[in-house]
Amino acid sequence: MKNPTRLVLSAAAALAAALIVTGCTASPGEQGPTSSAEPDDTGSTSTPADGDDFEAAWLDDGRMFAIVTWGSSTCIPFVDEVSAEGQNVTVALTLSSDQQACTADFAPRASVGALPEGVDPTKDVEFLVTLDEITDDVDLDGNPALTGVPGEATDYEPSAGWFDDAGIVLLTWGSSGCPPVVESIDTQATGATVNFKTEDRACTMDMAPRATLIGLEGEVDDDADYTLTLVGDDLDATVDVLRG
Repeated sequence: MKNPTRLVLSAAAALAAALIVTGCTASPGEQGPTSSAEPDDTGSTSTPADGDDFEAAWLDDGRMFAIVTWGSSTCIPFVDEVSAEGQNVTVALTLSSDQQACTADFAPRASVGALPEGVDPTKDVEFLVTLDEITDDVDLDGNPALTGVPGEATDYEPSAGWFDDAGIVLLTWGSSGCPPVVESIDTQATGATVNFKTEDRACTMDMAPRATLIGLEGEVDDDADYTLTLVGDDLDATVDVLRG
């Protein structure tokens, strides 16, 4: 896992760092949709040295991946094309043609995609990611514990993966119109409790992947297994964070 930057979000910033995945539901064997970020002014993140640094994380037991980029929180790249040759995966990110004017903030955004059939997530993967004029190589270490087979259907269970030494992408499934909203995060050395707001709101009737960025504060044991305990908004679950 590349660790050039520590992402640090206060609980207030994490509240607004929920990333929603828009579009129709796709099985892991199909093209996956993308996420959006909504940071606020109550907290801050430590940004990379430049906006060209991308990160990657394992999701869905190795059937899916996330690419984390930096930019405007209202102009969100989505995974347009994914192809693979052996363990080399090419990912083309693009912006929707109907995007409105972009805000001038600089936030992390998670773009979720399905790993192509034939790629082995237990072995190292090199992603070649292109977004506009930016191209970046992102290495993701293989994880022998991953048992998902790229191209097979998801089990629609929540999953999470490290993209930074203090940053996690959380994947949940549900209505694309009602993305999870983080209320607070209680960080411990070997786990964190993530509390979500439970709101009475009108939701679309689809079943879509939703990505949420989790930023951790305090001491985190890099050598120990790490677990997220999800509480509230019908998301209650315990999720082991995948390493890469």
